[in-house]
Amino acid sequence: MQLKVTTVDVADTGVATVTLNRPERGNSWTGRMHAEYRWIMAELERDDRVRVAVLTGAGRTFCVGADTRALSGYVGGDGYDGGLRDEVANPGYGVRPEFDADVSWQLGLRFPLICAVNGACAGIALAMAAYSDIRFGMVDAKITTATAKLAMPVEYGLSWILPRIIGLTHAADVLLSGRILRAQELGDMGFFTKVLGPDEFPGAVTEYAEMLAALSPTALTVTKRQLYDDLLASNPAASVNRSTELIGELMRRPDYGEGVRALVEKRAPRFGRSEEEQ
Repeated sequence: MQLKVTTVDVADTGVATVTLNRPERGNSWTGRMHAEYRWIMAELERDDRVRVAVLTGAGRTFCVGADTRALSGYVGGDGYDGGLRDEVANPGYGVRPEFDADVSWQLGLRFPLICAVNGACAGIALAMAAYSDIRFGMVDAKITTATAKLAMPVEYGLSWILPRIIGLTHAADVLLSGRILRAQELGDMGFFTKVLGPDEFPGAVTEYAEMLAALSPTALTVTKRQLYDDLLASNPAASVNRSTELIGELMRRPDYGEGVRALVEKRAPRFGRSEEEQ
């Protein structure tokens, strides 16, 4: 696919950076961007080099939500324009049926997804951040659901994911009021892993992504699956028993042997290589 409103770069470290790239329009969301983003993620899923992905926005904005020209066109309609929906890829699908929908498919990706909210973030962009695994926020970034002021309901499953991240009371405040929050306030609620100033932000995101990328890709995928499987379950004993089964499975993998050798030899592990290479 020809990328017109997004970019992607895969570093030697195994970190893929995906950038929403319409800075002249605040990186606002369109059907084209929807199709490109999902195509990119499907390609990254198939790329064995990729261990972690970072999602961010070009310029000083993350994404201001749906393009205002498109919003005007929806007046009197009964739903959003699907854009290139018939042509979109389905990354993250097939892991659990609960993930097989717009935005929530990010939970099904095999690798951790870090959302670097480097500026204004509204509407669908907030949902994309919420359904990421790790979130970093630029200290002065303005963030809002936007829907309350448009006389619209909560979008893209934010009513499911947000209470699980920041708690019911904070989620009710954010969703019912539709007010604009600064990243620091959301950080205090627990939404962001870190909230940083512009001088620290890029380096901190890269450092964290590279830290994850240096870990066992198998363990990262399995741990991500455990997190969301258990989030959808209500049986702690089942979680304990499943983790015991997974321990047995992963101990038979080459990465476990490499991890033990690295610990004994007091060096950094070199994960993802075959036993012959090690």
